[in-house]
Amino acid sequence: MALKALSAQERGDALAKAAKARAHRAQYKERLRKGELSIAGLISLAAEDEALARMRVAELLEAVPGIGPVRAAAIMEQIGIATSRRLRGLGVHQSRALIDFMEDKHGV
Repeated sequence: MALKALSAQERGDALAKAAKARAHRAQYKERLRKGELSIAGLISLAAEDEALARMRVAELLEAVPGIGPVRAAAIMEQIGIATSRRLRGLGVHQSRALIDFMEDKHGV
């Protein structure tokens, strides 16, 4: 199924919306980095915030100091979360497992 061709105005609006969402996610990742926000807090915010809900779990983990792409992938594999999963797609058990793991191992 082909996507509808966007007009210049629609394309500009979509680009602006995407940039705003990225900036919003970056603010929350920075708060997580600084320790102002916990992973549990960010996951609960994502339930009501569309921009946060679209954040990849790997991106969330990489915002934690000391966790890079390799460690994030290993954590996700250990918990049983697909590498393509977004916060919106986490089930109750996956969310709880991720929160518990990060609190136990990383104090986040």
